[in-house]
Amino acid sequence: MGIDIQHVIELWPEILKAFGQTMYMIGISLAVAIVIGLPLGIILFVTDRGLFLENRVIKGILGFIVNMVRSIPFIILLVALIPLTKLLVDSTIGPAAASVSLSVAAIPFFARIVETSLREIDKGVIEAAIAVGATPWMIIKDVLLPEAKSSLVQGITLTIISLVAYSAMAGVVGGGGIGDLAIRFGYYRYDNTIMIVTVVILIVLVQIIQQLGDWTSKAIDKR
Repeated sequence: MGIDIQHVIELWPEILKAFGQTMYMIGISLAVAIVIGLPLGIILFVTDRGLFLENRVIKGILGFIVNMVRSIPFIILLVALIPLTKLLVDSTIGPAAASVSLSVAAIPFFARIVETSLREIDKGVIEAAIAVGATPWMIIKDVLLPEAKSSLVQGITLTIISLVAYSAMAGVVGGGGIGDLAIRFGYYRYDNTIMIVTVVILIVLVQIIQQLGDWTSKAIDKR
């Protein structure tokens, strides 16, 4: 099993297009995950028992929804969200359509990461902020997020890497991207060259993301 360089050159435009679609899907779903998942994770933390906004009802409801979505395998989620995808983007195939399912999968995933990151903060820091009369918003903005920023960057890195894997899986249902290229050319046409190239691209992409995430996390870690 070898790589046909000439074949790779011929399909290079397709490879570049697929890579661009993958980055498009990851970019949209990551943005949605951060915009919705970050506040969701904060709410899950601050409404927990013993915290300054303790609320068992909200904690229980949100926790149940997050766990429910996370328990559904992504390939099933892709199919289950077809009606919603059709409603939002007027299509069930392509990168934009796949981004809907990716976003839904990424939100609870990132929310739990945020909650875990906030739990690592020394409770004494939070108690000190409460003691000096800080409002809940001030505690979140000036204590929780700054203290957890290094851990949050690591969480974002982990989320991106998970989205790379999910986006490749989206190719099974015509979502576009590297996964779609691997299915159409590598699997259906028994094209070992394309299969190897797509695997290498995904491995290199994940390595670069992990290295950048580690470097950024260490750079902003004040400890």
